[in-house]
Amino acid sequence: MKIFLMALLISCICVSVQAGEIGDETEETSEGEATMNLADQDRRINYIEFLTTDMDATKKFYSELFGWEFTDYGSDYSSFTDGQLFGGFVMAEEVKTVSHPLIVLFSTDLEGIRDKVVESGGKVVQDIYEFPGGRRFHFTDPSGNELAIWAE
Repeated sequence: MKIFLMALLISCICVSVQAGEIGDETEETSEGEATMNLADQDRRINYIEFLTTDMDATKKFYSELFGWEFTDYGSDYSSFTDGQLFGGFVMAEEVKTVSHPLIVLFSTDLEGIRDKVVESGGKVVQDIYEFPGGRRFHFTDPSGNELAIWAE
């Protein structure tokens, strides 16, 4: 299930790349707004996931409150965009704040940043693994908050 959800997550990002929303060079949208390339996203928050116990209520809440747009990938996963940031909601029996939301950052040097996480006092809780669209690892910060970093 975890690999399936990661495939969905990356497919959303890859669609954005292919659609020109995130390109190899900084570009302007038709509205004249600049878009960031992947190199500009190095060590920045790239994608965020939340748990939800009620997908319909969650989508209604965020779309009405913030204007987020949703794309469903089956009944257990829905991605969102707020116009600048992408994320998703995963169905769960309960929401545990210990592991979610999962902040997923991007790095151009996955091994290097993994080493820096450890050197800085973090703990790798899931070492680098491949999934469709890239590779990533999970770590906890010194307080125990879990995050992930991915690369192409």
